[in-house]
Amino acid sequence: MHPLLSKTTIALIVSALAQGAAQAALFAVDPGPYVPTLGSFASWYQDTHGRTLDLCLSKAVSSRVAGVPGTPAYMCLLNPSPGIFDDTQPVAFPDNFPDEAFWFTGDGSIVDAASGIDLTYVSAVEAAFSGGDPKEGDQISFARIRIRVDVPTAGTYVITHPYGVDVFNIDTPGRKAINMTRDIGIGSPKTYNGALKGDVGPFLRSVNGPYTEPNPETGQVDQFVGDPNLDEAFTGSPFNTNYIRVEGPNGIDVRTTVMAISGKLSTVVRPTPIIAERSTYSRKAGSSAPVAQQDVFVMAPPPPATVKLDSNSPVLNLSEADTTGHWYAQSATNPSVPSTLQVTADNHLAIATSSPTTLPMPLTDLVVISQAQYSMSTGQITITASSSDETSPPVLTATTETGAVIGALSGSGVDKSLATGISPIPPAKVHVSSSNGGGDTEEVVIVQ
Repeated sequence: MHPLLSKTTIALIVSALAQGAAQAALFAVDPGPYVPTLGSFASWYQDTHGRTLDLCLSKAVSSRVAGVPGTPAYMCLLNPSPGIFDDTQPVAFPDNFPDEAFWFTGDGSIVDAASGIDLTYVSAVEAAFSGGDPKEGDQISFARIRIRVDVPTAGTYVITHPYGVDVFNIDTPGRKAINMTRDIGIGSPKTYNGALKGDVGPFLRSVNGPYTEPNPETGQVDQFVGDPNLDEAFTGSPFNTNYIRVEGPNGIDVRTTVMAISGKLSTVVRPTPIIAERSTYSRKAGSSAPVAQQDVFVMAPPPPATVKLDSNSPVLNLSEADTTGHWYAQSATNPSVPSTLQVTADNHLAIATSSPTTLPMPLTDLVVISQAQYSMSTGQITITASSSDETSPPVLTATTETGAVIGALSGSGVDKSLATGISPIPPAKVHVSSSNGGGDTEEVVIVQ
């Protein structure tokens, strides 16, 4: 079995990726067809910030680092392997092809003699083969996070890195006491969309890049998000944690703000990524007219990209707060429901090969369940919920997690309620949906 597929000794993870729930990592992957010149791998992956990286097989070399004889300072990670891949010969599948290739890598290390911490960190979107050696029908891809740390004492260690937070409880200190590899996306051969759900993304990039270097085989100039031969300051973390930090017992607190980054920017033209997060309205009675508010949330590339609410009159620009790609706008327009908003994201100022994308977003009210309780003694469920539309109250209907209708909520005030018998057992969750499109789900509280 190839080492990349072998099981690793994984320390007890008390909490993994505490921040990761908010992350949208990679956005799209080349749908094919897949060509033999690239080993029948997907030619590119695109992240949510709009950067598209090719499978990095270029033999361009760094003009910033002098390689040693026989070991060029490639801008792609092209590791020779006797009998498998000879980097001095043309890349040809399957006879002379790397057993590991990459769309992206971000590697870092911390060696601190004073604390006894020795850390190796790997983040990558990798192309490999399920059997180890290059072979048609064995192609796989995955997103990898690897953390290996020598630690001096037992205790709890918190590792903060660009793609999240991992916490380890270590009973036996020593070499590689923390030894975790998380590979997400390995599926059936030539199925490459699994890596979209991994922990890697958006792609990190050197603050000094992008770099351009000539490709000696094609004569073209290739562009790269970083130089893997250099440890440099970087950016692109979805959490603004553009560093690696180790916190541990006895005041251990060490970090690095540099990594070695690799990734070849693609020339393929791709739509600007945009992901709908929320589009809701509220309105309540005012002294002369309803007071209305629309709230629009999307994920899209950070500035210099622009995001606009085209359906508003006048067009409304969304604002982005912290370079992580979360955008927001508020409009005082009183909507006619049902309504569909139009939001356009444009990233061509940052990435010339990006084209604008317009996303339709249904505008709905905001439903909030304030009570969902089942009494074992009476067999009744009581549900209370409200809609953000107070001037034209919609019909609110409660259902179980399986979709079975419990009933309609009623009442003269903002809060609507329903109390009814339900059997033979209480539902684990209830969902309240609005006739104006909103909805909320809550777990049912069981009381005696």
